[in-house]
Amino acid sequence: MKINKKFFNILSLMLVSTFMVGCNNQGDFKSKDEIKIGITLYRQDDVFISNISNNLEDIVKENESKYDSKILLQFVDAKGSTLNQGNQVDKFINQDYDIICVNLVDRTAAATIIDKAKSADIPVIFFNREPVEEDMNRWDKIYYVGSQAEQSARLQADIVAEKWLSNVELYDKNKDGKIQYVMLEGEQGHQDSLIRTEYCIKALNDKGIELEKLADDSANWQSDQAITKMSQWIKEFGDNIEVVFSNNDSMALGTIHAINSNSDLIRKPIIVGVDGIKEALEAIKSGQMDGTVINDAYGQAKALFEISMAVSNGDPVENINGIEKGKYKKLPHTKITIDNVDEYLKE
Repeated sequence: MKINKKFFNILSLMLVSTFMVGCNNQGDFKSKDEIKIGITLYRQDDVFISNISNNLEDIVKENESKYDSKILLQFVDAKGSTLNQGNQVDKFINQDYDIICVNLVDRTAAATIIDKAKSADIPVIFFNREPVEEDMNRWDKIYYVGSQAEQSARLQADIVAEKWLSNVELYDKNKDGKIQYVMLEGEQGHQDSLIRTEYCIKALNDKGIELEKLADDSANWQSDQAITKMSQWIKEFGDNIEVVFSNNDSMALGTIHAINSNSDLIRKPIIVGVDGIKEALEAIKSGQMDGTVINDAYGQAKALFEISMAVSNGDPVENINGIEKGKYKKLPHTKITIDNVDEYLKE
């Protein structure tokens, strides 16, 4: 039988094409020589965010040899600008990054970032700043890594309650049986700031401790803004301030600076923060700060890495320990006071 040469060539090309498509559809992610992870930070000079970044770099160095692909991390600083962050996401998309990690400047901008990434089919991991649930449900390749904010507030309340009840005569400066307090809040609209502000007071009320708010204001997580706010409150309220609640350690450290720079206070108020940064632990050790709640920067960095690698390799994210609803990983906190600070300063 005579075989048509032209037909044979066409059939051969079809078979080769089919074989190539089949190969490309099997383990496409795993065949990559390089996995590119782009990380855009709301502010790189934020101490806690910087700790997450540094931990992520260390985790990649320690684990890269376990994977067939080289892992490239690219950090960019949005410098508090939504416009900058949008442009950075565009650049990651145009450069065909495999994963985009976003520490949002503005929670309300999440939908725009999600829609861009979805159009390019690039998974997004938000961290530290949680989009609203409606945005998290816009696509099945969106993930979130953060902390258990309500737990941090309740642990902060525990520190204050233990200190207050240990010597009410000492800490109740005006002897009225109530805690007069000021509250330094994080960025307005940030879910952790809102939750910490609400639940630390609620938890103390649940313990039967009565409180009276003298003042509260946002210092945007920043020490220098906290110095300004606290200096104003010292002039206004003086020794009537019995407790300073701070949504993070940087603002608590700003509070300490303001107090140390002011000679009008007879007795330091109780001061508590959240994050567990090294400077705060040292302030607890020296007695200038009464406690903090460790926000697990290493744990969040590890979760970012684990989700990134699972998604890049086509593995089920649900298999990662602690994942909730297939997309959330929220790390627990640890209470730190003078009783256990040495243990954590050694780490």
